[in-house]
Amino acid sequence: MTRSLDAWYLETEFFSWNENQIIYKVAKSDKPWLLLIHGFPTASFDWWKVWDQLSERFSLIALDMIGFGYSDKPRDFPYSIMKQADLIQDLLEDQGISKCHILAHDYGDTVAQELIARYDEEDCFEILSACLLNGGIFPESHHPLTIQKLLMSPIGFILSRMLTQKKFEKSFGSIFGEDTQLSKEELAEYWQLVSHKNGHRIAHLIIRYMRERVVNRERWVSALQKHKNKIGLINGLVDPISGRVMVDRYKEIISTVNIWLLVEIGHYPQLEAAEKMLEGYFEFTKSLCLPAV
Repeated sequence: MTRSLDAWYLETEFFSWNENQIIYKVAKSDKPWLLLIHGFPTASFDWWKVWDQLSERFSLIALDMIGFGYSDKPRDFPYSIMKQADLIQDLLEDQGISKCHILAHDYGDTVAQELIARYDEEDCFEILSACLLNGGIFPESHHPLTIQKLLMSPIGFILSRMLTQKKFEKSFGSIFGEDTQLSKEELAEYWQLVSHKNGHRIAHLIIRYMRERVVNRERWVSALQKHKNKIGLINGLVDPISGRVMVDRYKEIISTVNIWLLVEIGHYPQLEAAEKMLEGYFEFTKSLCLPAV
């Protein structure tokens, strides 16, 4: 299947939130809802390879969170995981969605953890299940890239100003598997996403989420532990950020079941190994006894 960035965004809609325009995409049917939450520094376009097959089994909703993709990227916004969770709750309420499954990746895993914690507090829509792709769900087993560490440092704002397409593509390419690299055209599309509305200039603001993971570790890890029977994990093992070490930690403190490992795959399973990722996800949903299609 071939889908360009422009084609993806031709099919999106706008949601006004706190005086900002948020981009989202839906595929509505009579099937259960599945919320797709993207990672850093990309956007909903991450799901293009799996969108059609997922839509055969679910009604879908995906958004570009504030500061990402084609949504607004205000410089004076207090970016945080909590704010992104607020945004998602408001969007789902606007769409009349009271319960859904979650499929998340990277930064989106952390947003999902916060939503699950709110669900425990009866302050969120009903979460039927959550499946997490490569992400830093445990700060102690997360290994950020050098550029991420620098963005978090006092000189992060300077680095944001110096970020170029060439530097982005080199760093972004380093987290993919050796045999599953993006093409030059695909890398250019992702730079277009990141740099849209000068989004690369606020990377040092958004990346503060790494500190939030440390501060909120107990809350966010406990959320997974309480719902371990409804949590799945699909992981690309050669990911230098959140690969095998993160999986080992997951097995220690969350669960040893509902785990699908992709041996030669990096940080983006949904892009690098879409079919294998879907196989794992559909096996996970089958374990939840969802209606067959």
